[in-house]
Amino acid sequence: MRVVIVLLYMSLLLSAFNTVADEQVEARLIKRMQEVFPGIDISQVNSTPIDNIYEVMMGPDVVYMTEDARFVLKGDLIDIQERRNLSEAVRSQARVDILKNIPQDEYIEFAAKNSKDTIYVFTDVDCGYCRKLHRDVTELNENAITVRYLAYPRGGVRSATYKQMENIWCAEDRPQALTDAKNGRPAKASKCDNPVANQYALGKKMGVRGTPAIFLEDGQALPGYMPPAELLKALDR
Repeated sequence: MRVVIVLLYMSLLLSAFNTVADEQVEARLIKRMQEVFPGIDISQVNSTPIDNIYEVMMGPDVVYMTEDARFVLKGDLIDIQERRNLSEAVRSQARVDILKNIPQDEYIEFAAKNSKDTIYVFTDVDCGYCRKLHRDVTELNENAITVRYLAYPRGGVRSATYKQMENIWCAEDRPQALTDAKNGRPAKASKCDNPVANQYALGKKMGVRGTPAIFLEDGQALPGYMPPAELLKALDR
């Protein structure tokens, strides 16, 4: 659908104005969404600065609904005066909540000494740009950037890459196994309880369409591979 552009005469982010919707309105909107989209998981309904328009959160996704639950607007809400994508601000906060709740033993970390920033990277070991990014990890670490990898086999859970990534996450030395695989040396076959399927599903939920998909600690999504110098700029270094 088209991006919904609304001219808002205000100087603050939409999220600063949002409050939880009236209980009756919230119940009506949730009921209608679940009727139309059975099984949908709605995390929150908020009011917006626009009369009779409500923000409906579904994990990191956001849509807008009219108070009578008749119309749904899917697209980005943009404050033209402030030149801010207000929908992206909401999505970013949702991503922050998701990323900070990932257990430490489920991602593969390349930690920097005296780390100043952390990036989360959904990766596929057979992706050329993922391998290129991995060759930058040492330089990123030297610039106090910690890299945390999450699995995203692009071919899905039935692909050979998926199995290879399971082997990596089951390896005794997972960072080394990941490095080896990205250098053309696949990990030995191994079985264990692993988070690869869950991370793949999480990536889809967060809107990952390709790899590497990079997310900053503030929830900002970066557009694929970036050389270290550009990544530092994105981190406001």
